[in-house]
Amino acid sequence: MNLTNPYHDAEGDKLREECGVFGAINAADAAALTALGLHALQHRGQEAAGITSYDGREFYSRRGLGHVAENFSAADAIAELPGTMAGGHVRYSTTGGAGLRNVQPLYAELATGGFAVAHNGNISNARTLREDLVQRGAIFQSTSDTEVIIHLVATSRYPTITDRLVDALRLLEGAYSLVVMTPEGMIACRDPLGIRPLVMGHIGEATVFASETVALDVVGAEFVREVDPGELLRVDFDGTITSLRPFGAHRPRPCIFEHVYFSRPDSLFAGRSVYESRKAIGSELAREAPVEADLVVPVPDSGVPAAIGYAAASGIPFELGIIRSHYVGRTFIQPSDGARHAGVKRKHNANRGLVEGKRIVLIDDSIVRGTTSMQIVEMMRDAGATEVHFRVASPPTAHSCFYGVDTPERSKLLAARMELEPMREFIKADSLAFVSIDGLYRAVSGEARDRGRPQFCDACFSGEYPTALTDLALREDRLAQLSFPVDKVA
Repeated sequence: MNLTNPYHDAEGDKLREECGVFGAINAADAAALTALGLHALQHRGQEAAGITSYDGREFYSRRGLGHVAENFSAADAIAELPGTMAGGHVRYSTTGGAGLRNVQPLYAELATGGFAVAHNGNISNARTLREDLVQRGAIFQSTSDTEVIIHLVATSRYPTITDRLVDALRLLEGAYSLVVMTPEGMIACRDPLGIRPLVMGHIGEATVFASETVALDVVGAEFVREVDPGELLRVDFDGTITSLRPFGAHRPRPCIFEHVYFSRPDSLFAGRSVYESRKAIGSELAREAPVEADLVVPVPDSGVPAAIGYAAASGIPFELGIIRSHYVGRTFIQPSDGARHAGVKRKHNANRGLVEGKRIVLIDDSIVRGTTSMQIVEMMRDAGATEVHFRVASPPTAHSCFYGVDTPERSKLLAARMELEPMREFIKADSLAFVSIDGLYRAVSGEARDRGRPQFCDACFSGEYPTALTDLALREDRLAQLSFPVDKVA
């Protein structure tokens, strides 16, 4: 994540995973394998991509802005990355965070040799750690919280690179899944709560790691298992795999939004098919928020599985009442509200012949700011729908994420500013309903939320953050010191 403004106000109306990681070791074509794996993870980050490889003597890096295909499809690009070990990263940037200096994997020459790291997640005390490191003489080359990890490893007094990494990780708060490359081999690890995903697979003699199982499928690797929360898996060049668990036992809290939106539907997450989870969420939504209507229409593409589940549970026919163009860019990069509105029109178009004269149930995965939802409701009405009922396959998103998801500040989240009826009026729907948090839990795990010990990280819905938020608390303290009562101002 970018540290220039870690609480930035994103322009978009969708929550965005900020990155995906992939790594391969003991593979003859490690860089090509990594590029293919990153293609499968492109949905997790579409603004930049990078690959670092190691040939037993030197590390090689290639990084670029844009999609994986724009940077790594040509044979000469892969030829620049020789070796049997490679790691890669795709990312979204945040405000102030674009540019090659923040594109991962980040690489540094340490006393122990080369060190490259690709990171999915966000360190919630990175600013505090960074300020301390700078005071002690550290010189940073990026605004990424990932670079904090490199400096902590570099300044650790432990003798081995594995022990130095563990020493560094003990100082971190927040969420991380890492693929680390050193001259000794590859290390893959997750934070003690397992907030961000990471899986392991095998293809021949090679071991691969990825943010999602779909990347293993695409490269032809066999899924072995998830990297456990708090686990470090070290893979040596002779194929030896060592599991270390230096942080003790913790109750896992994986991000529940992986089930709702982030992961591709053909992935497995927390032992369950993401596609089946999304259908089950739609079924729960139909039971909790029924409505009389003629058609169930998904907001493509993310609303499709939930709409299938809603239609099956309600008995209302499922139809593609909105057609999405896959050849337009992200709407939130447009500079003005008018241009963003036009962007939505280019991206989604009503299937007029289908929806005209019909009562429509629109199914989407979430409402963030509400502007896109409002425009889609308006589009349905312009196409002749007589009623438009909006159903959301997640609870209201009322809190910002500090664990690696690109969210607006809380004041810009519609559910943080409004109760249900004002939200309905804002998007101009005939009715509005969200799946309950218990319904979401039942759909993805088969049981209701344990309010004393939640099974997932659901802070974006509940406001219950599973880790300390040191940087946020520090920021709020500093803002409070700058705020003076009127009668104290001379």
